Amino acid sequence: MAPVAIYTYEDFSVGREFPLGPQSVSAEQIIAFASEFDPQPMHLSEEAGRRSILGGLAASGWHTCSLLMRMMADSYIANSTSQGSPGIDYVDWKKPVLAGDTLSGKSIVLEQRQSGSRPGIGLVKFRHELYNQRGVLVSHGENTVMFLISANGGVAA
Repeated sequence: MAPVAIYTYEDFSVGREFPLGPQSVSAEQIIAFASEFDPQPMHLSEEAGRRSILGGLAASGWHTCSLLMRMMADSYIANSTSQGSPGIDYVDWKKPVLAGDTLSGKSIVLEQRQSGSRPGIGLVKFRHELYNQRGVLVSHGENTVMFLISANGGVAA
């Protein structure tokens, strides 16, 4: 059995893109997330969502962020030397994510630098874009992730 390639800092060259999704969003998922974390009416009921500016049962923006995180994990984070993130630079929710939508997108490497204070750690800045099934941008944002620097210069993945 061939060894699994693990992404290290060196594998995240500027301009490299990682595909995200697809990830479908059901009404049940939207309501379950909102019930626990963001119980606003437009996230709990189709009727309330239709009466809002969102136009239907809509996922919380924080639900959208959690879906992004899952897609990142599936695409590259879970198979990497990730050491977490120092934070999020920004996130914009451009259009509602409605029940029945299917999201996909990409993470694009914007910057790469070695940490000045933590030897062996590299910082990689990403831009993330999520689109619905109609190709409409629903969310984008940027953040930095910390990865271990490989002793052998990285594993091409």
